[in-house]
Amino acid sequence: MSKPKLLIVEDDAGLAGQYRWAFPACDVIIAGSRPQAVAALQRDRPAAAIVDLGLPPDPDGVSEGFATLDALLRLAPDLKVVVATSHGDKMHALRAISSGAYDFCEKPADIALLRTIIERALAVHALEEENRRLSEAQAPSPIKRIITGAEPMLKVCRTVERLASTNVTVLLLGESGTGKEALARALHDLGPRAKQPFVAINCGAIPENLLESELFGYERGAFTGAVKQTIGKIEAANKGTLFLDEIGDLPHQLQVKLLRFLQEQVIERIGGRSTIPVDVRVVSATNAMLEEQITDGRFRNDLYYRLNSVTVRIPPLRERPGDPMLLARYFLSRFNREFNRNLRGFTEAAVSAVSAHQWPGNVRELENRLKRAVVMADGKLVDAVDLELAPGETETEDLDLRAARMRAERDVLQRALARSNGTLAAAAKLLGVSRPTLYTLLEAHNLETSGEARLEAESDPPGRDA
Repeated sequence: MSKPKLLIVEDDAGLAGQYRWAFPACDVIIAGSRPQAVAALQRDRPAAAIVDLGLPPDPDGVSEGFATLDALLRLAPDLKVVVATSHGDKMHALRAISSGAYDFCEKPADIALLRTIIERALAVHALEEENRRLSEAQAPSPIKRIITGAEPMLKVCRTVERLASTNVTVLLLGESGTGKEALARALHDLGPRAKQPFVAINCGAIPENLLESELFGYERGAFTGAVKQTIGKIEAANKGTLFLDEIGDLPHQLQVKLLRFLQEQVIERIGGRSTIPVDVRVVSATNAMLEEQITDGRFRNDLYYRLNSVTVRIPPLRERPGDPMLLARYFLSRFNREFNRNLRGFTEAAVSAVSAHQWPGNVRELENRLKRAVVMADGKLVDAVDLELAPGETETEDLDLRAARMRAERDVLQRALARSNGTLAAAAKLLGVSRPTLYTLLEAHNLETSGEARLEAESDPPGRDA
């Protein structure tokens, strides 16, 4: 594997040479000024950087150092910048952290400590890069348009994959905004009808007096205003898939006609005298309790059993551990591109609020809140206020930046190990790091691995890194 690239922004040639000696596992790039640093960043795309705050033309101050920090992060928000400050100068160090720096070190630098900071920075950069690739590919889940890492939703995705190759009618049950139409499209796209039409109709969004003509079509002259023959949604979906959303809102009169179609696979247009055979796979969805509607006489029992050869229950977002933040990061990246913004992530308050919120509107609510936040946010990070959410419970220790990074790093490591069933090779590939680096991180976080995994890690050639 190629060495990770480390940018050193230091005007003292002797000190820059010491940095190069201190990081033999990195491809070190030296820059002595802000223009050189910007040029090196654009040319080499380093993962991390060490930036001296005392750069010319202000070597005794920090103005040029902060200008360099801002310029680098503006071009590469994911760059992990460690700023070098004068001994005891905590005020400027804290200002640098609030401006987006990853960490700081005091001069003269403790090389062992600085090496540890850079190793961690490179590992975090690799984790974030992997997460970005997963988000852009929309593929922690096996189904397009569904973004999830939660086992309840992954189970639903696997069920949909198996059902896609069959022709059975499927009933999708879930709250509004949980992704019912995305799963219906997956049933179509992954099956033998993928090249044929996918036609969706919301049974609750069309007035009752128009819904019949929308579904079944009509002949010319069938009623006032019927100036030409028009085919309905069912006929338009011939050879493909018909998705009936909010099927629980279907009027009782149309339930009878739909049942006849499902039984005989023929329809009659309004005003027509002949039957028309139609070959359609039917997928329906609702957020209503159909069993209660059957008991109350509002939904036909025989139609219910025709529609739900297989029922798939979709968990709400509040029952999908880890998915709210996974989706939030995906939507942040998407809306950053869409609205030409450069927000770098979330504050601790925002992370806490997203995790604590119950999301009654599910994924749709989360998407809308992120869109508004990206448009309206004034800072470099999305805050709970931007999401119009109440801040969640935040413990005092969360205010410690290094402790927060360690907790986030540990959480990602645990998730990678769980997804790879404890296999270090698979976990390292998922994280984008080498097995020796992964084992170092596991030891640092006191995470246990099997003896077999340890031997596997130690068998890697020395010097190989992420």
